[in-house]
Amino acid sequence: MAESISCDVAIVGGGLAGGLIARALGERRGDVDVRLIESAPRLGGNHVWSFFGGDIAPGDKWLVAPLVSHAWRRYSVCFPDLERTLDAPYYSIESEHFHRVIRGALPRGRVMTRKRVLGLSPRAVMLADGTRIEAKGVIDARGPGDLGLLDLGWQKFMGRELALAEPHEAPDPRVMDACVDQVDGYRFVYALPFTATRMFVEDTYFSDSPKLDKKALAQRIDDYAHRRGWSIEGVHREETGVLPIALGGDFESYWRSTGTDVAKAGMRAGLFQPATGYSLPDAVRLAVKIAAERDLSGPALARLTHGHARAAWESRGFYRLLNAMLFRAAEPAERWRVIQRFYRLNPALIRRFYAGQSTWLDKARILAGKPPVPIGRALQAVRETTWR
Repeated sequence: MAESISCDVAIVGGGLAGGLIARALGERRGDVDVRLIESAPRLGGNHVWSFFGGDIAPGDKWLVAPLVSHAWRRYSVCFPDLERTLDAPYYSIESEHFHRVIRGALPRGRVMTRKRVLGLSPRAVMLADGTRIEAKGVIDARGPGDLGLLDLGWQKFMGRELALAEPHEAPDPRVMDACVDQVDGYRFVYALPFTATRMFVEDTYFSDSPKLDKKALAQRIDDYAHRRGWSIEGVHREETGVLPIALGGDFESYWRSTGTDVAKAGMRAGLFQPATGYSLPDAVRLAVKIAAERDLSGPALARLTHGHARAAWESRGFYRLLNAMLFRAAEPAERWRVIQRFYRLNPALIRRFYAGQSTWLDKARILAGKPPVPIGRALQAVRETTWR
């Protein structure tokens, strides 16, 4: 006989967005019966999520602090004509630790892994094994909607956690090393020192194509480690990813691509920083907002998440404009010049940019002066993107 389960909130998708909502409710709303449903054996998949200290509001740090695996007080960037260290905190979350913390935040049996979802509605979830979960409210956090409805570039990457034969001498993260061959768009390498003999190295591209050549990227990571003087003893773990970089598109069409009446979170709600593709800061903000909401019924959650995601989309036109100029006005092999120019700016401006909180003065400063791309092509890129 098929099982039936009743609860207050059912969250479908145990990745970053779904896991953070579950933890926020578990921490701040102990009276709410939550079910977190994930198709994979483990929450969070196989990822390293990183973020700047300024990405998270001081009042929201309670949610993310227990998830942090590594923390640093500063980070550096490197370009052909610029090398700079910025005194700003930087953090990383590893998915293994994420899984442990989120599972521990909910009572036994509330985290349901290896469960394939056949369908859902604002108040119910049907599983492939016949189980029906009746909830006051359902949140869909299973990943992106129809990305074909958005005008996109791509940030694609391969990350490898390297076991080194000898200790390295790199105490701080290098979050952007563009002193490498420029291939397939704007290329940079990202290096995080987890321990004295463990270095996470990610080869990243701001590319016009989502195609990923894993063999080539793995070789480039090995070459980069060799150039830094690191002898690789083994590879502890490996991940790949392709993130959307929004240049434009119709938010409402994207939202409707996965239904209109169910609450959504994360990439499914279109909640990602346009300039980076990263979704962690948005996931934190929405989780905190949901935990503070008194009405957790399906219709109320749908209204809340739609309104929140739409407001975020509408407030970020400036970042999509910059993306359009980067992808459509700059030659792929010259895109690094745009980013290098940005990193010459005030550290506080840089911090607000990544947090998606640029002021009008910040925006004017970013656009002021001689542009690193031809002005005619920049204007054409703006016109073309606006038309799209």
